[in-house]
Amino acid sequence: MSENFTVSGLVATTPRHLVTQEGLPITSFRLAASKRRYDRTKKTWVDGETNWFTITSFRQLAINSASSISKGDRIVATGRLKVRDWDNGERTGTSVEIEADSLGPDLSWGTTEFTRTVLVREDPEDQDPDESELDTESELVGAKGS
Repeated sequence: MSENFTVSGLVATTPRHLVTQEGLPITSFRLAASKRRYDRTKKTWVDGETNWFTITSFRQLAINSASSISKGDRIVATGRLKVRDWDNGERTGTSVEIEADSLGPDLSWGTTEFTRTVLVREDPEDQDPDESELDTESELVGAKGS
């Protein structure tokens, strides 16, 4: 199985955003994903079985998703799939989680406007030298275009 997993679906719960004591932003919500198919006998579209995922994002993605994603939105999520069995003493089950690398609107269902955020780095020494060259180059391109 591929390390990355992509799913599209309906945001089923209000995204929960928190910041840990260590300062790590986390946003999570439940996603309902149903495959639709056309039923020729009924001459209508019908929903297939629904799969449920917990989507969890961290750092800048968590901050951006907390202010961009709402219950009822149609989105696409890409990340690492984590399947875990659980037992709370009374019940057992399996949780399916996607640790998101990317989240965004599903443009099959509508349109959107994009606003770029500015990354805030705590320590400039953590920045990759190649990234700082790209930032400078993009600033120059932006300045030329102004």
